[in-house]
Amino acid sequence: MEKAKVYYTSYRTKVGTPLTEKLKKVCRQAGIDSIDMEGKFVAIKMHFGELGNLAFLRPNWARTVVEMVKENGGIPFLTDCNTLYPGSRKNALEHLDCANINGFNPMSTGCQILIADGLRGTDDVIVPVRNGEYVQEAYIGRALMDADVVISLNHFKGHECTGFGGALKNLGMGGGSRAGKMHQHNSGKPEVDPAACRGCKRCSKECGSNAFSYVDGKAVIDHDLCKGCGRCIGACSFDAIFNPNHNANEILGCKIAEYTQAIVDGRPNFHISLIVDVSPNCDCHGENDGPILPNLGMFASFDPVALDQACVDACMKAEPIRNSQLGENLSRTDWVRKGDPFTDNNPNVRWKETLAHAEKIGLGTREYELIEVK
Repeated sequence: MEKAKVYYTSYRTKVGTPLTEKLKKVCRQAGIDSIDMEGKFVAIKMHFGELGNLAFLRPNWARTVVEMVKENGGIPFLTDCNTLYPGSRKNALEHLDCANINGFNPMSTGCQILIADGLRGTDDVIVPVRNGEYVQEAYIGRALMDADVVISLNHFKGHECTGFGGALKNLGMGGGSRAGKMHQHNSGKPEVDPAACRGCKRCSKECGSNAFSYVDGKAVIDHDLCKGCGRCIGACSFDAIFNPNHNANEILGCKIAEYTQAIVDGRPNFHISLIVDVSPNCDCHGENDGPILPNLGMFASFDPVALDQACVDACMKAEPIRNSQLGENLSRTDWVRKGDPFTDNNPNVRWKETLAHAEKIGLGTREYELIEVK
């Protein structure tokens, strides 16, 4: 496979030149205008940030991408899927409220926002995975699959499970419906917290496996019947049903790569990553610690694997910020250095396997040419 082209520009700018104009420039140099968008639905997949988190990408960045899509005749919409865990984005109504509070709305971004997997996270499409080893069929938010073109707008940051969050994490995990997230995160079945259960029986109405019964007014799941789809988690309004099991991070990363393959396979796709406000953990947290690395730049490519690899390499060369989770770890006299900022930031993560597996299944290449845009 030939080297992929990854385009890059720094956050340095001259007086009178907004950073959003630099983002447009790097995206255009990378070839975004070559995509046929005329009259087509263009999904811009991004993360709207959990309430309380301030590290997510500002709406200004989304508007910049929206403007480029419109200039090419496309019909853009911003999208994400509901979360598996309880929080401020567990159903479409709360998710939209969260997005609006965090500044994302049609006025600020120039386009509509659609929660791709619907009201309760159950509106998905089963998509075959080409070359899938861990996943043969992926459960993807319907609106994301209904789009003609996919653009991922990624906040590149640390992550407590996958090491970093970039293009693959944004699309693969973020594009999975609730069933898809359950599929990636665990090899078990949901459980019920009896203390939180109200006996409303909404879970049994949502279950397609007839796996629910009730003892003393509390829900009980028959795991022999349960398929582990996670639909009951979205149905419960009281957070009484939860996901207790998580796969090893190595397998999780491979599944994320395969879900990304399902989303982009066979249609135009383009990827943008901003290494800015590099928080130690995911934007799904209801808070964000200080950045672990400096702001390093804006990157764009047609290849999501090359893009993630280029961002990783840029982070490898950067000086860790002393007053951060990463800096504090490295300053400890008893700390055994792991050799990279992601593992030194969160010691239990596995990230190299994700890129290796993504390349193996033909999603992209880790070999790239980095082209700087002034």
